[in-house]
Amino acid sequence: MFVGLRLAYLAVPFYGRPMKRFLLVVSGMIAAGAGRLAPQGPGPLAATPNCGACGEWNTPQQPFKLHGDTYYVGTRGLSALLIVSEAGHILIDGGLRESAPLIAASVRSLGFRLEDVKAIVNSHVHFDHAGGIGLLARASGARVHASSPAAEVFRTGQPGRDDPQFGVLQPIDAVSEVTVVPDSGSVRVGRLVLTMHLTGGHTPGGTSWSWRSCDSAGCVAVVYADSQTPISADGFSFRTAPRLLEAFRRGHDRLEGIDCQLLITPHPDGSRLWQRVGPGATEPLLDSVACRQYAGRARARLAARLESEPR
Repeated sequence: MFVGLRLAYLAVPFYGRPMKRFLLVVSGMIAAGAGRLAPQGPGPLAATPNCGACGEWNTPQQPFKLHGDTYYVGTRGLSALLIVSEAGHILIDGGLRESAPLIAASVRSLGFRLEDVKAIVNSHVHFDHAGGIGLLARASGARVHASSPAAEVFRTGQPGRDDPQFGVLQPIDAVSEVTVVPDSGSVRVGRLVLTMHLTGGHTPGGTSWSWRSCDSAGCVAVVYADSQTPISADGFSFRTAPRLLEAFRRGHDRLEGIDCQLLITPHPDGSRLWQRVGPGATEPLLDSVACRQYAGRARARLAARLESEPR
């Protein structure tokens, strides 16, 4: 395990000594069974089977402040955000199941208590973004909030048959109690207000979230925009799935028109996060056209996918 952590440290060098300290925190949690996050006993959580990319996605990443009350607590390849307040915190996404100890370690290394997370929300219920939510909800006592289609997957733990990737998706830990949030509804913890936007298509019930993050210099509009890629299991046709096509197009419209100065996506590469943070950043963190451009790229990918499908 320590060899793996050393390799992860070398793979993410620009944070230097703080990253090394963070990995020591992670290794200590895993060696202790990650507290309540390892119900099967001491040792690391088992890797997700049949997932060649999961090891790279789950590379540890030192947490950091994005802006004001908003922090990045995910792994190198899978985003998770913590929005904090004096009355409690909100967590967005939980990565893979084996990401849960890393996310918990990130929250604690920033000086916050996992038990102060009062609400957990999700982009979409695929195993690489919702896989750790069940463990994190049980460890924190937080309530899970989701769209109606996503809530059903959370309750059963089984991928929906209407998902374009059905047949290749892994199950997730079931969450028995989920609060359903309607489109344009909100999740509130103290002064924090996160607004939900239905932006499905990639998966039914996929959601994006927006909020205001403030510091002494002022407030910015933050958007956690859900994945918009039209990918599927073999044999699936988006041409014969009009509800998904409509969901995609409505989501694109929503993202093009939303107030957006700071864009984050479930896979950080989708919003070029690693080009926008750290001492080697080559692009600005704040960009008022980022959501519009993200939606434009998504429209182009959907058009290309439809053109490639048999008529």
